[in-house]
Amino acid sequence: MPPALAAEDTVEPAAESGEKSVHAFRTISEVAEELDVPQHVLRFWETRFGQIRPVKRAGGRRYYRPQDVELVAGIRQLLHVRRYTIAGAQRVLKENGVRFVQAVGRGEAMAAEPLVQEAEDGREPGAEPVEGADRAALAGVLDELRACRALLDALRRPFDPEA
Repeated sequence: MPPALAAEDTVEPAAESGEKSVHAFRTISEVAEELDVPQHVLRFWETRFGQIRPVKRAGGRRYYRPQDVELVAGIRQLLHVRRYTIAGAQRVLKENGVRFVQAVGRGEAMAAEPLVQEAEDGREPGAEPVEGADRAALAGVLDELRACRALLDALRRPFDPEA
């Protein structure tokens, strides 16, 4: 057996808390729970980031290797914490490589701030700006959503019988 495969097959004793070895493969549900990302988002990211390649067994069941989990953690950091767009995160992967994004996921590296135009408009590169009647309609929807949020916030406050 090649040394690379033999290293993956070695089994370290699990921690006394009953957790898996750090070298063990993880199911999509385990990765989703560990990273606080829904499973459907992980599957979507697989379509957008070709570098995420979990092992697929019979029936299409996904098993993430430790390096896959680190990569997904780095992508999560870029998208959810650093507020990169998908295109921006893809660019970081292309320019800096998988190992860098894995290091971001482990907290060993820090990605630069997203480009100004991405952070300011929140638009994907090449997206058309919203103008005129569409902009007014969206502003109206946003006002309605803010009113709904205010109502929900009021419902969440503890009941005060003297108010």
